This record gives sequence, C-alpha cells and structure tokens, in this order.
Amino acid sequence: METPFHRWEDDGTLVLRLRVQPRASRNALGERFGDRIKLYLTSPPVDGKANAALIAYLAKAFGTPKSHIRIKRGELGREKDIEVVAPTRLPPEIPPRPSR
Repeated sequence: METPFHRWEDDGTLVLRLRVQPRASRNALGERFGDRIKLYLTSPPVDGKANAALIAYLAKAFGTPKSHIRIKRGELGREKDIEVVAPTRLPPEIPPRPSR
C-alpha cells in the first residue's frame, strides 16, 4: 500500500516525501504532515549539516549504505523528496512494499 508520503519504484527504490524539522530534541520519523511525513533532526540547518544528518539517520533506519540515500528534491528547503535504494528494513512508520 502506498501513502501520499511514500511510493515504491519498479526497481525497488523507495521514494519518501519528508518535512524536515531541524534543531529538534531528537532524531526520529514523526507524524504525517499533509502529504509528507515529518522527520525530526537535532542538527541545525547550517552548512549542509542537517542534510548530512538526514542521510545518516535514513541510512541507519533503512539498513542501507549512505550512498543509497539521495536527496532528489529540496536540498535547501524543509520539504524534501528522498530516494532510498534497496532498503533492507523499514521503520514502523513506513508500510511494506506490496507483493506483486
């Protein structure tokens, strides 16, 4: 099942629509925020630190190397579209890929 904040590509890539909250008290995926899911990051949005923290957090959460996480859209803003190539696990906030 796909949601407004995620979809699966045919090659097994997961595309996420995020709303990033920098300078939060924790690093965590949060609640839905319209057609996006909120991602809380403790890092400040300065000199690419928040983007680096986002990539590190998602790589760990999805069990994939950092090189498999790509900011597709929104590198300088809070609303981002992210590609996760071949995730090996899914956080509970993300529904599993539908069977074919």
